[in-house]
Amino acid sequence: MTNEAPTIAVIATEASGDRLGAALMRSVLAREPGTRFVGLGGHDMEALGLKSLFPIGELAIIGITAILARLPTLLRHIREAADSVIAQKPDVLVIIDSPEFTHRVAKRVRKALPALPVVDYVSPSVWAWRPGRARAMRAYVDHVLALLPFEPEAHQKLGGPECTYVGHPLAEEAFRLRPGPTEAARRDEKPPVLLVLPGSRGGELKRHAALFGETLATLVDRLGAVEAVLPTPPHLLDRVRTAVASWPVVPRIVATPEEKWAAFRQARAALAASGTVTLELALAGVPTMVAYKVSPIEEAIGRMTIKVPSIVLANLVLGENAMPELIQRRATPDALVQELAPLLGDTPARNRQVAAFARLDDVMEIGIAKPSERAADIVLSFCRGEGRARA
Repeated sequence: MTNEAPTIAVIATEASGDRLGAALMRSVLAREPGTRFVGLGGHDMEALGLKSLFPIGELAIIGITAILARLPTLLRHIREAADSVIAQKPDVLVIIDSPEFTHRVAKRVRKALPALPVVDYVSPSVWAWRPGRARAMRAYVDHVLALLPFEPEAHQKLGGPECTYVGHPLAEEAFRLRPGPTEAARRDEKPPVLLVLPGSRGGELKRHAALFGETLATLVDRLGAVEAVLPTPPHLLDRVRTAVASWPVVPRIVATPEEKWAAFRQARAALAASGTVTLELALAGVPTMVAYKVSPIEEAIGRMTIKVPSIVLANLVLGENAMPELIQRRATPDALVQELAPLLGDTPARNRQVAAFARLDDVMEIGIAKPSERAADIVLSFCRGEGRARA
């Protein structure tokens, strides 16, 4: 980078990556106001001045059959993204999550521009499966920006690229999850607020809806009334309404972020499908029972490839299995209620989770620095030629 403002290429293909990219862009612009951004992104990144090569909605393809059907289009988009970066000759390329797409772009760019620094924002789950990816990434990634505190050590052990923990984006949202005095008091009142979270994807909702409905009904039969609240992303709202219409106990559905945060701040406990939401619940201090079901094929693949002590993100971050989890055939209404019921009372099971959650601020370094600001500092260091050279 000369004395002129830098040009940064950013490749993000999903909504979550778009949010990360936008936060990164804001932090970079606060430091280098004239920075020019090129590449791929969604609504949030475009609002900050990025002109996306094409709508990233075209890449929202789920399932092996759908991917195979669209493979020529996907490969064409990978080529287009890489060719655009190569033509622009930016000061740094930042690829965000979605490794099946973004890493292929990075490989093509590295071949054409071997001196261009490449920063990977969001580490692939090399610590959980396909660990060989870490060492392979050294050929086309110079630095990994990790969302989870244990990932730098994992990359070091596996021979991966230089990796820095910058923090999870939820760290910047923690204040939205923490109850005030009135909300904290509501957690101790009757009937207790119980969050029901069957998943944020259509497939997860389909697999968990009946199980969660039966579990809720069984819980109410045994313990009495609860105020059940089901937060859902807006794109699933109609499907959720249809799914819960036949439940013996119909929850109150909320679909806006503000309603969701309010429910988290008031909740006594939660029944949740495994996912990022478990970390949100832990940051909110909500004791949680986790359940998850996948297809038989996915289960078989998972048993052969996944090498972690828990599938629950909150447990992995804490380094202990604080939230109980039941998966596949073990996840039955009776078994879930047996684990969930104590979380609604004043019990050792509840207190153990609350005590574990209290360590998260230290573990995640919440309040020390914003993840997007840490990420921006590292990206700009590569623009200035200060980043660590490739091994």
